[in-house]
Amino acid sequence: MGMREAWAALQRKEVLRWLILLEFADLVLDIFYGYLALYFVDVAGVAPEKAGFAVAIWTGAGLLGDFLLIPLLEKVRGLDYLRISALLVLFIFPAFLLVPGMATKLVLAALLGFLNAGWYAIPKGQLYSVMPNQSGTVMAIGNVFHILGGLVPLGIGMAAQKFGLQAAMWTIMLGPVAMIIGLGGGKRGATQPG
Repeated sequence: MGMREAWAALQRKEVLRWLILLEFADLVLDIFYGYLALYFVDVAGVAPEKAGFAVAIWTGAGLLGDFLLIPLLEKVRGLDYLRISALLVLFIFPAFLLVPGMATKLVLAALLGFLNAGWYAIPKGQLYSVMPNQSGTVMAIGNVFHILGGLVPLGIGMAAQKFGLQAAMWTIMLGPVAMIIGLGGGKRGATQPG
């Protein structure tokens, strides 16, 4: 794979669309995961072992969501599922940040873990579908984007230091917002698989 091919791929709107959506999806995936235990300790005020339990609940719900997503995608288009789950996350995430009480936060964290199923696999599949027979190029440009996306946790950490973790966690809302905007209406991706 040459630099010219990678540059040409990055000039295509559909390629950029899926690369960008993958990075925004990561806010609800790895970045939220990375801050979840700290949030429960520093903001919710629970003991570290209870925070570890919260992470386990979120992870378990995510695994269940991934397992159930496979039969769901036999009946529902992947992009339609992403739109609906992004809309639900858009409402559940603020509730998670605002409601008091460990039990309610655990339920909402489980829902968030469950709903993020497919947030990586479906956009990644779409990226491969708009670049058929170019898996090496997809991997290369995906890695470059992911390196740039790696600066996001640093930015959230800096915001947390300046404004507090509770305020910084609101930046994760950019994930579902970007997903809803990037996916557009149902007809936009009608000719694409998924």
